[in-house]
Amino acid sequence: MGSASKSVWVDIRTTQQVVAVGFRTVLQQASGPLEITLDAPAAGGEPDVVLYDVINLNDGDDSDLDHLLKNTVSTVIAIDRTLKPELGTRAKDKGVEWAITLDVTPEDLIEVIGDAVSGHLEDCPVAQEWDSEDFLGAAANLSRRESEVLQLVVLGHSNQEIADTIFVSVNSVKTYIRSAYRKIKVTTRPQAIVWAIHHGFLTERFDHDVDAS
Repeated sequence: MGSASKSVWVDIRTTQQVVAVGFRTVLQQASGPLEITLDAPAAGGEPDVVLYDVINLNDGDDSDLDHLLKNTVSTVIAIDRTLKPELGTRAKDKGVEWAITLDVTPEDLIEVIGDAVSGHLEDCPVAQEWDSEDFLGAAANLSRRESEVLQLVVLGHSNQEIADTIFVSVNSVKTYIRSAYRKIKVTTRPQAIVWAIHHGFLTERFDHDVDAS
């Protein structure tokens, strides 16, 4: 797993107070290698992990979920409702890739959070993978991780910042960047950014360029 010194911000989004209290209590009482915070840090930023209760979609408003999936790099994990499967289907169709259920145990919940921040959800026996090929760059055969790294490149993050964000080494980040470049047929960071913007990646402007080597 990644560095234990970095605080992991977990944002719980639900319209039901009992669900919010239950999940907050579990995470507040968690012990282990992760330092979990449930409130936005003073410096701001984006949550590392969002536990998104699909009950939020009950009123037909999916703007919050759209924002999370399209305008942030947070890992969104749906809290699925087995009695309302249509809500889970809507979340999946919007692009949510992973889900847990309300009966997740405290131990399993902590495991899911840990695997989410370390980038190993695909190896997690607890989280249910909602297969979808509808992620940015999929048509160019980018992997989800390559797509995530490319999005961070477009947002202006340095290789070290990307490594810190997704809990991998700088060398791993460089490997993802090189493999993404090969797949999208570019050789420089500016070319990759232009390609990404033309293919729907977040178009936030930034002030600095960082060489990819």
